[in-house]
Amino acid sequence: MIPSTLEYTKARSIDEALAAVAAGARPLAGGMSLLPMMRLRLASPGAVVDLGGVPELVGVCEDGDELAVGAMTTHRAIANDPLIARHCHVVAQAAAGVGSMTIRNRGTIGGSLAHADPHGDLPAAILAAGGAVIVRGPGGERRVDVGDLITSYLTTTIADDELITQVRLPKDAAQSAYAKFHRRAIDWSIIGVGVSIGADGVRAAATGVGERPMRLTGFESVLDGGGSLEAAIARAAEGLSPTADLDGSTEYKQHLVGVLAARAYAEASSR
Repeated sequence: MIPSTLEYTKARSIDEALAAVAAGARPLAGGMSLLPMMRLRLASPGAVVDLGGVPELVGVCEDGDELAVGAMTTHRAIANDPLIARHCHVVAQAAAGVGSMTIRNRGTIGGSLAHADPHGDLPAAILAAGGAVIVRGPGGERRVDVGDLITSYLTTTIADDELITQVRLPKDAAQSAYAKFHRRAIDWSIIGVGVSIGADGVRAAATGVGERPMRLTGFESVLDGGGSLEAAIARAAEGLSPTADLDGSTEYKQHLVGVLAARAYAEASSR
């Protein structure tokens, strides 16, 4: 299906992009989610602003005890970046498994977070790492923890006149890993789990368990309290009620949460 007629603008700076979204344009990052939705008439923006020409939104650098990642940095660049691989392995590993090579070449880290798909890998991986985003709008910049960013299905706390400009990743998440289960390599995760072991303890988060990525608090508390991995697995899906569908029952998906949490924790522990 051919999309409806719309107004297209290519921004050359963050200020130009913000001016366009303030005027009602929909941000276009890699287009791997927005364009398919437009073809199916699930989204019908009257105007879009292409962020692909804004150099400030691309790249990875160190900033104190964090990594600053431009929102337009692609999944492939995230997967191959040596700083992310060294300091926040769970995010690099999750990015390496996103979709096909075409999607990894075009899709962006900021676009993935803004789209907020409940089966997205990167939001769960960044939540497990303890990451945050920098959001800019007419009122200036604000920092939002990823756990507070996504509120429901395809819904975030980003206002219509705001943009994600950076993703901030902690540098103490090197001992981390991501494990996922899907039917084909290019499919969304049925369930995916990220685990990070840091100075403050274990952080674990899952995708595919509800309307947004969720922390596995039962799993975390057992391990932080010195309990066994077996006991932690038994509590991994505590409080989670994944939707039953063609991919499996609620009980099956709860079982997957424990299996994948154990795999991710074992890999993270070995790093």
